[in-house]
Amino acid sequence: MSWTITAAQIPDVARGAAVLGTGGGGDPYIGALLATQALREHGDVTVASLDEVPDDAVVLTVAMMGAPTVMVEKLPSLDEVTAPVHALGTYLGRPVTHIACAEVGGVNSTIPIAAAAALGLPLLDADGMGRAFPELQMVLPTLYGVTASPLAFSDEKGNTGVLQTVDNSWTERIARVACVEMGCSVMISGFSMSGAQAREALVPDSLTLCAEIGRTIVTARAEKADPVDAAVRLLGGRELFAGKVVDVQRATTTGFARGRARIEGADASVTLSFQNEHLIAESDGRILATTPDLIMVLDHDSGEPITTEALRYGQRVRVISAPSDERWHSSEALAMVGPGYFGYDLPSHRFDGSVETPGGASVEAAA
Repeated sequence: MSWTITAAQIPDVARGAAVLGTGGGGDPYIGALLATQALREHGDVTVASLDEVPDDAVVLTVAMMGAPTVMVEKLPSLDEVTAPVHALGTYLGRPVTHIACAEVGGVNSTIPIAAAAALGLPLLDADGMGRAFPELQMVLPTLYGVTASPLAFSDEKGNTGVLQTVDNSWTERIARVACVEMGCSVMISGFSMSGAQAREALVPDSLTLCAEIGRTIVTARAEKADPVDAAVRLLGGRELFAGKVVDVQRATTTGFARGRARIEGADASVTLSFQNEHLIAESDGRILATTPDLIMVLDHDSGEPITTEALRYGQRVRVISAPSDERWHSSEALAMVGPGYFGYDLPSHRFDGSVETPGGASVEAAA
């Protein structure tokens, strides 16, 4: 069932997207400003459910590629957001009919809203991950044989290009080099899909969930309830830890924000390792949760999500975890987004503490 996104709904959507962004996806405030501007200038956006999309639709994803830390100082414009869609439509020789989110995290949930508004196109209530991941090929469409290229990219200087590659990993490798040369953040459009492919490969109802998460946190605060607990219950997850941020090590390298953060509680500590998004949560040598399940940091009292670039010494936070789309737990998917891909010699640990076997099954973690 379709619905309409208005400027008044953007704060809830952006807040929920920042939660699902697992620390990455870019500053939600920047994305919210861009989407609000586009909606006010061009009108509201129709959000179409996957079952409403015609089989022969031409669906393109729109996203920001690069280090979230850079985007804080290098603000995108609407022209920069729409340029790759225009370039790719010309390259494909077919009119684009729908816009989709490559990921549901941070600005990459709100930038597609801005693109859809400026282009006058409907937006799918779906995304390619159900969360955020740092690399371009790390989307469920990759598992279904959908190619990232032709991929169009643009920057704030007016540079635009279209890239054709042999597979999605090569799209990531070549586009990342261009991204670094263009200032470590660019706007991209790709993963051209038919409506039938989108129904098979995307995560349904993503934007609906973002709005629901955002409303849940705000409502809990208004009712003097615990907003973090409300978010955990909505996501079907668990709280891992609560404490104060005592150390953050962060650097922007090869187009990513990489680092570690240490959070101390009364009698224990947790270390979070991230590459744009949180990948590992470890407490005194014990793994609490890993990618591909979601690891999120929320403000201790307000429940507001805190991105990796916004983590600061002295913040009182709570770390929560929630299940990812079950398709991320196949052997093929774990090889693409599990801890091993990022250089950690350990199996995937689910949000509930169980350990994933190579076949994708889960076993109870040792005490």
